[in-house]
Amino acid sequence: MSDVILINVFVSPEGGGSFAPVVLDAGGYDEAGMLELTRSHGHESTFVFPPTNPGEADYRFRFFVPRQEMNMCGHATVGTLWLLHKVGKLRGTQAGIETLSGLVHGFVRDVGTPGEYTEITQPAGRIEELTSREARQAILDVLRITEADLSPLPIYNAVTSRMKTLVPLRNSKILDALTPDFSRMESLCTSLGCTGLYPFAVHSLSDLVFDARQFPKASGFPEDVATGIAATALAFGLVAYGLIPCDEKRLTVRQGRAMGRPSEIFVRFDLQGAGSQPRGCFLGGRTVLTGGPR
Repeated sequence: MSDVILINVFVSPEGGGSFAPVVLDAGGYDEAGMLELTRSHGHESTFVFPPTNPGEADYRFRFFVPRQEMNMCGHATVGTLWLLHKVGKLRGTQAGIETLSGLVHGFVRDVGTPGEYTEITQPAGRIEELTSREARQAILDVLRITEADLSPLPIYNAVTSRMKTLVPLRNSKILDALTPDFSRMESLCTSLGCTGLYPFAVHSLSDLVFDARQFPKASGFPEDVATGIAATALAFGLVAYGLIPCDEKRLTVRQGRAMGRPSEIFVRFDLQGAGSQPRGCFLGGRTVLTGGPR
């Protein structure tokens, strides 16, 4: 369709990134039309509408995957805000965005420099340890790994906008070699109360770099190239594990390498006015234009 612009979000110096079709003026679309467009592209898509409350927000975003509408999509929000700035539709360098999961604030940083990137706000994370032996074994079975492959840390359910199950692995080699039983993924995630498994490994604690993969519950595809909402959940999990301090230093989550699309997601905690506990976090990354409108 002529009004679709394609962007690539969370790109790294090596390439990668997660594609997102964007419709900047979606007033002519109903839900069926948005689903149809999303299915035709096969990627999470963003549809931009005027805000329902102009006093609070500048835009309203709706997100779809091939099977359903989503309350929130991190990479699509980051990339769409960058695109609005790129085409001159964003006044200034920040905006309020209505989503089904709540109001999000977005910022275009380092404008006009090679390191230009976009950040959006996310709420503070909540963590719950999975203590059931049956659940733990089911996770091992679906990921086709053993206890020896796990890091000696708990498995957590963690959430900022959508619940993810964090599975700590001993190293990135084990992570990259995962070949899950995708036929059981949806039923497992349903039983865990999450929207995806997020196995991860430490790449460099000193540099705050972590590797991860996302196996979604029911998105219409078996693995995500880059999952911002999961990365924010991981950041709060890393604090709970005692692996990182809760400060304002930026951490990098690398995802997509096993798919041949090495991507980078940035997360930093928002401590402003919050004392020692974060009031939320910032999710960010770089975006490039890949095509459109078409």
